[in-house]
Amino acid sequence: MPATGVGGRASATGVDTLPPVPSPLLTVDVVGRPSEGAERVVTLDAEGRQDAAGGGVDSADPADLVDLVDPELIETLGADGTAGQLHVLPDGRLLLGIGDRATDPAGLRRAGAALAGRLRARADEAADATSDPNGAGRPVAVPAAGLSESSRAVLSTEPITELVTGLVLGSHRFRVSTRRPSAPGRVELVVPGAELAVARERAEVAGALAAATALARDLASTPSDVKTPTWLVETAAEVAATVPGLTSRTWPSERLAAEGFGGLLAVGGGSSRPPALLRLDWNPSERADERHLVLVGKGITFDTGGISIKPADGMHLMRTDMAGGAAVVGALVAIARLRVPLRVTGLVPAAENHVSGSAYRPGDVVRHYDGTTTEVTNTDAEGRLVLADALGYAVRELAPDLIVDVATLTGAMKVTLGLRTGGLFATDDELADALVKAGERAGERLWRMPLLDHVAEEVASDIADVRQIPKGPSGIGAALFLREFTGGLPWAHLDIAGPARCEKPYDEVAAGATGFAARTLAALALGLALPGR
Repeated sequence: MPATGVGGRASATGVDTLPPVPSPLLTVDVVGRPSEGAERVVTLDAEGRQDAAGGGVDSADPADLVDLVDPELIETLGADGTAGQLHVLPDGRLLLGIGDRATDPAGLRRAGAALAGRLRARADEAADATSDPNGAGRPVAVPAAGLSESSRAVLSTEPITELVTGLVLGSHRFRVSTRRPSAPGRVELVVPGAELAVARERAEVAGALAAATALARDLASTPSDVKTPTWLVETAAEVAATVPGLTSRTWPSERLAAEGFGGLLAVGGGSSRPPALLRLDWNPSERADERHLVLVGKGITFDTGGISIKPADGMHLMRTDMAGGAAVVGALVAIARLRVPLRVTGLVPAAENHVSGSAYRPGDVVRHYDGTTTEVTNTDAEGRLVLADALGYAVRELAPDLIVDVATLTGAMKVTLGLRTGGLFATDDELADALVKAGERAGERLWRMPLLDHVAEEVASDIADVRQIPKGPSGIGAALFLREFTGGLPWAHLDIAGPARCEKPYDEVAAGATGFAARTLAALALGLALPGR
């Protein structure tokens, strides 16, 4: 079967239709001086302050001030420094609004994304004109003086981090097209020599985390005619193989059956495409923290609802029902690329929930990897069944110190928290706080939800050990069901059913699969190993 890029990108028809994984992204370098011939950008903040790549209003060299824009021209253009506002100057330079750099991190991400989007469009035009997808042109120099300084107004946020995040993610695009994806080009962030070391370090971290989000978007956006469970785990393993020290193992369905992964086998039993399991391991020899963190992500590559079938409206979006698994893959790749001194394992149980004569039924009893039995009451609550297998495997085989699972699990979280906030459930306050702070650093909001005792009483089943859907609030009930498989270890559950998908782009977030939680999980590992990072 023909393929393009990593992972075998051919559709079920055998025809190459999809872009490579991972998609090409904008390169961001931090430099002391712009390259000769680089295109220049002038930034304008909400207070009316300008900066140019050759200097700024605080520059001691009068020659640098030539690069600044006449205030009368700024007024004529109607430019006011609003984040993401772009104007083309008469000399061809761009004037970029960056908002309030000290108090509006989302504004800096928005500004970076706006600039990157323009560069992406220009690269596409150049590729069309020359038939060369690598013809991105000259580098673009953006002034970033002062952006490596800490912002005291926003918790754990660094302005240069936000700008780099926006630049990288604003350049990402996943589109099924006859056009080969073009290289988005290169941006140089120009900072004074005294800021270079700190700025480069923060830009490296921000770039790796943004690339994790982009990879998660690629995996979640891939149509399900290509994205079988086997494709997902093998593609992730191939990407992992490009990162030194990151290892992978995959389980085909035969091994799952031999080892007793009953939840995965039940959910995947209705599909002609068998279930699979992925394990990624980052185990550095030098560690700053001896704890072992395990991340588990739901990998349902398409969800019809099974016999408890979903309404047709919106079912096409179920290609992203493995967004939690995609976030785990992206996070592990970023953790390994940054060589975080912490042992981290990622598990992605992958299955396609389909309808056929071999599909599992309401009323069935499933035996999971750890021996726990579950009474099935609705086949559209399949995610918790595959997660239960992976959680049981983690507890029994990996002896972790901390477990975090992430899944597009319940519509209740979309109703409760909307489309930009993930639900957080946790048995450990320290882990919960660490996740909230990691989300703040990553620009991904989490809101802690309760684990209610009276709902926990409903988890028990009359015919099995536990009931798949306890009575009561469904998001809380799902979390309490999963808790049964965590062995009493410190554990957190992220329900990202809302923010995993986006209908209308905002800030650095693209329409479609958002890659939500990939940055948060990687930031969690960084924060555990290197407090303050």
